[in-house]
Amino acid sequence: MTAMLTVRPAGPGDASDICALLNAVDVIEIGRPETDLAAVEADLNHPGVDLATDSWLAFEGGRLLAYALVWTDAGPGRVDGDHYVLPGHPEAAALLLDRMEARARELAAGAGPGGLRIQLNVEPTLDLSLLTGRGYRTIRRYQVMTKSLSPAADPAPAPPAGLSLRHCGADDADRRRAHALVEETFAAHFGHVDRAYEPWLDHLDARQLDWSLVWIASLPGAGDAGVLLTRDDRTSMGWISHIGVRKDLRGRGIGGHLLRHGFAAYAARGRDTVGLGVDTHNETGALALYEAHGMGLHYAVDTWELPLHPQG
Repeated sequence: MTAMLTVRPAGPGDASDICALLNAVDVIEIGRPETDLAAVEADLNHPGVDLATDSWLAFEGGRLLAYALVWTDAGPGRVDGDHYVLPGHPEAAALLLDRMEARARELAAGAGPGGLRIQLNVEPTLDLSLLTGRGYRTIRRYQVMTKSLSPAADPAPAPPAGLSLRHCGADDADRRRAHALVEETFAAHFGHVDRAYEPWLDHLDARQLDWSLVWIASLPGAGDAGVLLTRDDRTSMGWISHIGVRKDLRGRGIGGHLLRHGFAAYAARGRDTVGLGVDTHNETGALALYEAHGMGLHYAVDTWELPLHPQG
C-alpha cells in the first residue's frame, strides 16, 4: 500500500534534507552532486521569500520527494521558481506545481501580463508532459560550461595594451562600481532585471562574496571598461558569475583577458575546475568566446514559462 502524500512549507531546519534531495537529482541529471548546503540556506533565508507561503515540501511516508520555491524580485508580473522532484513521482510533482502556480498568480495579481519561470535540466527528473499539459513552453536555453585548470596550463595572461585590473577588496566604492558595470554591460541580455545596489546584493547573496575575487578592468582615457565577478563558495568548482565589457569597448580582447585572468586566479588557488553559465542565444558572442578559450559543455538547462492569468 502506497503511503499518502503530505505537503507542508519548508523551514530553515529543512536545509540539509533539501540539499540531499537536490544532490540526488544532480546525480541523476548531471552525474554527480553539485548542490552546496550554503546555497540552499541562502535560498531559504532570502529576504524576499516568505517560507510559509512561498515554499513547499512533498513527503511520502516521511521521505522527501519534492521541493518547490517561488520568489519575485524580477519586476512586475514575473515570478521565478524552483521545482525538484525524484523520478517516478508525478503526483508529488503535480501537487507542488499546483501550489507554485496558485501562489504565482497571487504574487502577480494586478501587474498585467506575467509569467512563472522555472529552469530545468534538458533531461530532467520531472516528467515534461506535466509542464506542456499545463501550458508551459520553453523560452531560452542556457549552458553550464567548465574548464579543467592547472597552474602550468593557466598562467596569468598578459593584458591588452594599457588595460589594468583592480580587485574590489574592501572598498565600498569599487563594489558599487562593480554593480554599476554589471547593470550596464548586461542591460540588453535576455531576462536581465535592473536592480539597485542593495537588492542586487540580496539577489546574488553577495554579502557572502569574497570581494577580492571581483575585478574591474580599466583603460587609459576610457575609464572602467569591464567587470569580472567570481565566487569560490562552491564545492565542485570555482564559479565565474559575470563577465561584462562596455558595449563601446568590445572587440578589443578585454572579455577574453578577463576570462583567462579568472582561469589563472582559480588555478593559483588550487582549483582544478572553473565553470560559468551562458545564454546560448547571447548576442555578444559569449558562447563562442568561452568555447575558443577551452570551455566545454557540462550540462544544459531550459527556461520554461507559464503565462499567468488571474483566473487560472
